[in-house]
Amino acid sequence: VQLQASGGGLVQPGGSLSLSCVVSGGVFRVNAMGWYRQAPGRQRELVATVQREGSTNYADSVKGRFTISRDGAKNTVSLQMNSLKPEDTAVYFCNAEIIRFGRSSRDIYWGQGTLVTVSS
Repeated sequence: VQLQASGGGLVQPGGSLSLSCVVSGGVFRVNAMGWYRQAPGRQRELVATVQREGSTNYADSVKGRFTISRDGAKNTVSLQMNSLKPEDTAVYFCNAEIIRFGRSSRDIYWGQGTLVTVSS
């Protein structure tokens, strides 16, 4: 199983970026999917999650600015980030709770991270 994230880059304050993450491999079922971020010198923190049925959860710091969505048919999760602030600068990681073919356990998988830099 692999999670491949893309879409990071440099953006000015107030700008927008969209991140995407695709799950591939021997996947039977994808449950919750999410985005986390880690700024320099800080611990990794939750940004947003989306459940299989579509319910979402956001960190207070991004509510109203970020939107998480998923495509169940394509096993992708996206994060639309608007009104970006310098404090949003971080490496963003996608993750997913996955059940693999032939297994009953639910395991968490992580993408490789994509850098978002918000600076003028």
